[in-house]
Amino acid sequence: MDTIYALATARGRAGVAVVRISGPRAHDAVAQLCDLPPMRVAKLRRLVWQGDVLDEALVLTFDYASFTGEPSAELHLHGSNAVVARVLQILSTLDLRMAEAGEFTRRALENGKLDLTQVEGLADLIDADTEAQRKQAVRVLSGAIGKKVEGWRQALLRAAALIEATIDFADEDVPVDVVPEVRELIDVVLSDLHRETVSAISERIRDGFEVAILGAPNAGKSTLLNALAGRDAAIISDIAGTTRDIIEVRLDIAGFAVTLLDTAGLRETDDVVESMGVSRAISRAADADLRIFLLQSADEVLLTAPLPDDLVYLGKSDLRDGQGLSGKTGQGIDDLIEKIGQILERRTASAGVLIRERHRIAVQTGISALNAAKSALPRAGDQPELIAAELRVALNALEALLGRVDVEMLLGEIFSSFCIGK
Repeated sequence: MDTIYALATARGRAGVAVVRISGPRAHDAVAQLCDLPPMRVAKLRRLVWQGDVLDEALVLTFDYASFTGEPSAELHLHGSNAVVARVLQILSTLDLRMAEAGEFTRRALENGKLDLTQVEGLADLIDADTEAQRKQAVRVLSGAIGKKVEGWRQALLRAAALIEATIDFADEDVPVDVVPEVRELIDVVLSDLHRETVSAISERIRDGFEVAILGAPNAGKSTLLNALAGRDAAIISDIAGTTRDIIEVRLDIAGFAVTLLDTAGLRETDDVVESMGVSRAISRAADADLRIFLLQSADEVLLTAPLPDDLVYLGKSDLRDGQGLSGKTGQGIDDLIEKIGQILERRTASAGVLIRERHRIAVQTGISALNAAKSALPRAGDQPELIAAELRVALNALEALLGRVDVEMLLGEIFSSFCIGK
């Protein structure tokens, strides 16, 4: 196997730059630059190449109990572009190869240090912008999905073993009726799988929530958007119908990634372009996770009605003696942000650990197979092979979830999102 190396920190001038090396020649390569420190003990070493002092660096070496599961090393250099460039150039002459994107993490997967869901969790952690995304990614990276899958797998292996026993002893008297226990095992796993697929809320934490601002023309929607964004993201005008397309602003609200949508004013109009904007506003708002309605009067009726969780305010409170919400003066903004956070926290309280479409498909495949196996249980004495086959399909779906089977086509896409040094 090749020994690979790469800069693991961002390029450019910095306090520290970390170069990672992994593979069978990792320790030999470092030994040509300095005296090797004890395993997993950081030591300050002077790096020397052909009599030239390259840098004074913190050097660490690892055996097979490393991130990649193979001998590896790290050089914590001073973050000088010249130092990093010279060290990388020297490593390229030592029968080492520059790592490809995500290759260190791929080796961790191949060597059993991480399962595929943990790899995805690591990618999400690197990309996390909000506290909710960080917490979710850390939970997945810690192996939460793998622990759940292992429990389901053990139950299904027990059920499969019981069914296989009826096949093996088909010509003999089987002393115990296995159907009740198999049904109970399937029911327990099915219940857990359904609980993980009830809601897409976990995926929304990862990808972000959408909150649409709705109201009649000149209700103060664009001013509110600008106030929440802290910048002039939308054009503000006294002319009705100024906003005709949807304007999006990405924010962090209460630790959640939220995309605010400023929409066209809701009203009946003969203007073809404005009418298209109104239709888009209604359609996009219907798909949003939450809607903020700005009313011009308490008894106003808009073209679309609020849903139970939606927030309804009187707009332009600066013209109403401070009653309602105003993006111009900031009246009610803190209350709005707090309420959005409370709603999202309540919705995410029961979020599961499955966060990607791939996870949902794998679990749904398992559910379908287990339902088929359960339906065949009354005929277990006549068709045990059918039940055993469906249990194997369910087990394979769970194995695929962790990356143990049938995922080779996914790996290139997943690892391409990683940086070279990861």
